Amino acid sequence: MEEVLLFDNFATKEILLGLTDDILREPLDFNNVSIIGIKEGGVPIAGFIRDEIKKKFGILCETGFIDMTLYRDDPFNVKKSVGSTELSFDVNGKIVILVDDVIMSGRTVRAAIDQIFDFGRPQSIKLAVFIDKGGRELPICPDFTGKKVRAAKKEIIYVNIEGKEKSVKKVIKK
Repeated sequence: MEEVLLFDNFATKEILLGLTDDILREPLDFNNVSIIGIKEGGVPIAGFIRDEIKKKFGILCETGFIDMTLYRDDPFNVKKSVGSTELSFDVNGKIVILVDDVIMSGRTVRAAIDQIFDFGRPQSIKLAVFIDKGGRELPICPDFTGKKVRAAKKEIIYVNIEGKEKSVKKVIKK
């Protein structure tokens, strides 16, 4: 396996700020917004977005996370884990910002949306992704994208926004 650094600490911070700025410019009623991170990678990004909304508008949006593993449609390709989901708020009538670190096929997002609807019926769901890898298998398009990156299906993108050294790396399986 070969690992390639795509974005260093500075560039990763800039992508994160750009993604968040796009969301903050959206004409949304942030008093009615809930933010849901898709485990694992979407959770810290969702927290960052929540904090930026609080800084700009003084509104602390309800925030939760979901592990949609059991909702996936590819059970033989994905290891089944029973991770936790935490949505301690009512999603009915809410504007949900669904957050993930990387989107490719769209299957993870579809599974996450299925799970959200088990909790209620939001007014709308807006999708925010840090990296759009392309290669969609389903007609799912992010509303907010930090950066588009060309990568083959076998190339895995790792996003690290936690800690002092932030980065985006591509791992090429040989």
